[in-house]
Amino acid sequence: MCLGIPGELVGPAGGHDDLAVVEVSGVRRRVNIGLLEGQELNPGDWVLVHVGFALSKISEDEAQAVLAYLEGLGQPYEDEIDALRASDIT
Repeated sequence: MCLGIPGELVGPAGGHDDLAVVEVSGVRRRVNIGLLEGQELNPGDWVLVHVGFALSKISEDEAQAVLAYLEGLGQPYEDEIDALRASDIT
């Protein structure tokens, strides 16, 4: 199962304008923010992440609601977080 998961922007990924570090349920990972070019992004902002790309900026309320729903899925959500944890995380 592939999910779009809310992640909180931590900061730039150093040396790459189109990469940022995002935290998803306690797991940090570099994601491509190039699709959000022209939007103001700051640490603490929330983005919807899918296959390593930030697809859209979302509100914290929306992020929390989606996370609560995803956590309610149980094992499929845990599998996604485990896969994220095992990937290229910074």
